[in-house]
Amino acid sequence: MARLILFNKPFGVLSQFTDAGTAGSPRKTLSDFINVPGVYAAGRLDQDSEGLLVLTDDGQLQNRISDPKFKQPKTYWVQVEGVPDEAALQALRKGVTLKDGMTAPARAEAIAEPENLWPRDPPIRVRKSVPDSWISLTITEGRNRQVRRMTAAVGHPTLRLIRASVGSWTLGGLAPGAWRQA
Repeated sequence: MARLILFNKPFGVLSQFTDAGTAGSPRKTLSDFINVPGVYAAGRLDQDSEGLLVLTDDGQLQNRISDPKFKQPKTYWVQVEGVPDEAALQALRKGVTLKDGMTAPARAEAIAEPENLWPRDPPIRVRKSVPDSWISLTITEGRNRQVRRMTAAVGHPTLRLIRASVGSWTLGGLAPGAWRQA
């Protein structure tokens, strides 16, 4: 039976168990939170993104979750600069042109700030003259920093990015840094 772990990755944590980066200033990794041998992240979540990371010890399952050819939907709560109008949301729904080509259509909608949202450490930068708002964005691809590039392409840079679900798995009330077996 495959082991499956759902982890709420905090801001600033690498989506791997070791840090092969710069010496002298070690960054937090999955090993700071999860002490389960033989599991690996199915996909990645940038260091400056938060939310659901699925880990498993089953290589085939890991591939089905992370390989774009399986089109596993991933939903993100995105705090953006400004308030996207219907045209910006429609552009996200149709797909936007990025430097590496057109994105697949996405589900995009304006939402209220998610309930029971934990404070980010450190907090996002706030500009008094520019409002911010939240959107829910569901994609089936997994390009590098794709959600951030998509929101920027429609004129609304990402301030905070939280993955809420991967396929049928959700955060389900997990606190940042907490995990549970699925």
